[in-house]
Amino acid sequence: MNQTITPRESDRLIKTLKERFEKNLMRHESLKWENILEKLKSYPEKLWSLHKMEETGGEPDVIDYDSQTDTYYFYDCSIESPKGRRSLCYDKEAWLSRPKAKPKNNIVDVAEEMGIDILDHIGYRRLQEFGTFDSKTSSWLKTPERIRKLGGAIFGDYRYDEVFIYHNSAISYYISRGFRGVLKL
Repeated sequence: MNQTITPRESDRLIKTLKERFEKNLMRHESLKWENILEKLKSYPEKLWSLHKMEETGGEPDVIDYDSQTDTYYFYDCSIESPKGRRSLCYDKEAWLSRPKAKPKNNIVDVAEEMGIDILDHIGYRRLQEFGTFDSKTSSWLKTPERIRKLGGAIFGDYRYDEVFIYHNSAISYYISRGFRGVLKL
């Protein structure tokens, strides 16, 4: 799979990311766009992943920064679960075990193809500090292995002024459930 984007796509994406960064300064008050841009230009494969996040409706933006490792964390910040990543079961094992009505894919494989990690419940709660996300949809979250071994998977949403983390069978899929990713740069 070609993991590059055209110079035009790159310019358009960088412009979009900069505008989103400036519009949502409360998500990253102490960070400077110039530092992020410099790092983006050093890792073109990460730009490709951010392009995939944007292309599937994720609206990536910087949420966290680890100064010890000099790592920026781009989260999917779309108000609802990314449209281009919905109607998927949890993983390939779940997909293969569906006797009929299989979804088109699973979130673990899609995230891997995009070069991103699935947001876990800690990151999901962190994201919710910056707004109301998934008030009409839900998002699969990285599931602990002990839960997955029992056939389950977890997801989150925001209802009744509260963040909820639930469980479901990993083979389940819904038109209103996608997944949120995080890209480490």
